[in-house]
Amino acid sequence: MTRSARWIVFWLGAGGVGTLIVLALLRMPSFGGLVHPYRDLAVPAAVGRSSPNIVSSINFDQRALDTLGEETILLGSVVGAATLLRPSKDEQELLDRDEGRVLEATKLLGYLLLPVTLIVGADVVFHGHLTPGGGFQGGVVLATAVHLLYVAGSYRLLRRLRPKIWYQVAEAVAAGAFVVLGLVGLLLTGAFLANVFPHGVLGDLFSSGTVFFLNAAVGAEVTSGVVVLLSGFLAQALSVREAS
Repeated sequence: MTRSARWIVFWLGAGGVGTLIVLALLRMPSFGGLVHPYRDLAVPAAVGRSSPNIVSSINFDQRALDTLGEETILLGSVVGAATLLRPSKDEQELLDRDEGRVLEATKLLGYLLLPVTLIVGADVVFHGHLTPGGGFQGGVVLATAVHLLYVAGSYRLLRRLRPKIWYQVAEAVAAGAFVVLGLVGLLLTGAFLANVFPHGVLGDLFSSGTVFFLNAAVGAEVTSGVVVLLSGFLAQALSVREAS
């Protein structure tokens, strides 16, 4: 494709997107007015699905397709970064490299906070339909908890307890689970990602139908993706060296 042809394609696409944005802005309710159609639709829909957290209900039900796109963007970003961070043919990973010294207080604090952070992360993920939080936020907390082993000064122990291949598989499975849940809705109702599971009782753990399961899938995907991403950066910084 020539340079002129690429510019033509770009301006056609940009013009179309720009037109849609302008039309959307012109049709929006006035700022500060008394009419709030999004609120009036979103709140009853969330309550009807037994999801007190309106934000999670919107993310994983009313606009779940957009959330699937966001999850896919994260998956693609992690895959791209992990590919770039792989040791080249002129590099090797020194797995038995000595670790630096860490203050005993820092080591103790890292070990003490690890289980606490894991519990907090799991709580944020699995109660994301009930209280503020969700799979994206809780996934980052869980990935951070795993790497407290490195903060405690044990990169060698971190590598043993964090087999990267496990998280690579888990990331792919979790991303696929989101799509499978969408297909279940498509088969049962004719709508992709429709909320088809029992909604349960408002306030119960197993409530909100599909929202709970999509939230958990995103939590697993984000946790695994961040772990894989950080493992690549840590390896490049600490153990990958030019081959002698």
